[in-house]
Amino acid sequence: MSNIYIKAIILSVVLASALLAPLQPPAEAASLWSEQNSLFGDRKARAVGDSLTIIISESSVASRTGNAANSKSASTKATAGTGVFKWIDNAGTSGSDSFKAEGKITNSNSVTGRITVQVTGVKPNGNLEVSGTQSIKQNGEEQKITITGEVRPEDVSVDNSVMSYNVANAQLKIDGKGPIANKQRQGILTQIFNFLF
Repeated sequence: MSNIYIKAIILSVVLASALLAPLQPPAEAASLWSEQNSLFGDRKARAVGDSLTIIISESSVASRTGNAANSKSASTKATAGTGVFKWIDNAGTSGSDSFKAEGKITNSNSVTGRITVQVTGVKPNGNLEVSGTQSIKQNGEEQKITITGEVRPEDVSVDNSVMSYNVANAQLKIDGKGPIANKQRQGILTQIFNFLF
């Protein structure tokens, strides 16, 4: 086979490759480390539907003391009359009134726990609106914890959790149902009596 013939074949292959190249889709480079499966990827909540763990650590103490005192006294005295008023004898009256009241109220609350919530919205400034409910039922007693609020992305730690005191506009509700919770409530007659008096 002559050199001219070999060169002609090579030239034909090169020309065919050059003509077919525009028809082939461009090759895309694929990363070996996808963002979702990467060991080094950021797994923090950032979009609607993402989960976020809130570590509840709240305590509050309120104290109020009130004192009130009031006293009043009065006295009158009349001497013996003369002339037509001779019938008036020495007379006198006195009276006193006093009032004193003291009151003190101390209220202490402490709540700890962990609850996983979901991102329900993302505000224009990037803050995450979160909401979640946790219900625990045991031996006829049910405890339901509901929390809503707003979280800044920079307050979310690397393990995708945030402390409850970093949740803005936080609303934490704890409701209980069951025999023990019912015993802690006033009866209907007592509630009516307190309402009337």
